[in-house]
Amino acid sequence: MSTPPDDPDAVPEEPAPQGSAEEQPADAEGEQDAEGEPTAGDEAAGEQADEEGPRRRARRERAERRAAQARAEAIEQARREAKRRIRANAGEPAKRLPRGTIRGLKMVLAMILAVLAVVGLGLILYFTPAMSVRDIEVTGLAALSRDEVVAVADVQLGTPLLQIDTGAVAERVATIRRVASTRVQRQYPSALGIAVIERVAVVFKDYPDGPHLFDRDGVDFATAPPPPGLPVFDVDNPGPSDPASRAALQVMTALAPEVAGQIGRVAAPSVASITLTLADGRVVVWGNTDRTPEKAQKLAALLTQPGHTYDVSSPDLPTVR
Repeated sequence: MSTPPDDPDAVPEEPAPQGSAEEQPADAEGEQDAEGEPTAGDEAAGEQADEEGPRRRARRERAERRAAQARAEAIEQARREAKRRIRANAGEPAKRLPRGTIRGLKMVLAMILAVLAVVGLGLILYFTPAMSVRDIEVTGLAALSRDEVVAVADVQLGTPLLQIDTGAVAERVATIRRVASTRVQRQYPSALGIAVIERVAVVFKDYPDGPHLFDRDGVDFATAPPPPGLPVFDVDNPGPSDPASRAALQVMTALAPEVAGQIGRVAAPSVASITLTLADGRVVVWGNTDRTPEKAQKLAALLTQPGHTYDVSSPDLPTVR
């Protein structure tokens, strides 16, 4: 309402500027965005009235305070929830493993420890002289000497037992002609055992360099005087690979000891014509090696009868002449 013109103290009221914040609706370009921040239209409306700026800032600041407060409340709520979960988990009793699982784990652990202990002990024994060779024991000797066997075995005293190749030692000892077989064993804590089986002479044959002794396999294992009563081996090419030699030796090993002790010569021109000559001159016609055990039994009975020739080539019809 305007002051009357006749009032000298009255100050004329200036008309309100058009487009003020009270009368003019907010421009779409000057609106604040949903977060209270001024939009691009606010910057373009910088020429509007001064009182428009503070109001917008106030609204923006209030919106920012509300957003910050909401964010702080959300963080606090998350922190409380995390604490609650931690307390809940701490309050729960720990799950116990099944008894069978625990027993299995203990067994596995015990096996691992046992393996480690065995491996450790083996390494100690293998690389240290804790269990080394201090003595070499040789058994089964007859014609051979211990020094000869030990020299061929070639085992150094003081060598750890686990480092000795017993198979290689046995092979070296077996190269001795008189050795039929051998066995080498570690004898803990500090000895090496060598068991020898010597060849036994069954027959002998004279050669220019002297008598050669043959064992039951036809192996010529020694050149030496034959033992008393050893039969002469009358074969053209004696040896393990000769069929006539193998046939004659098969007959000799099948005879009873009391009969074999009477044999002075065994001749085998072929595998089918084996002949035995006793030390007193009597002759046994053996023939081939068929039914050898039966022939050996018949011969033991026939030799009790007087005669000169005993024919067991046909064991069904043995004869004495």
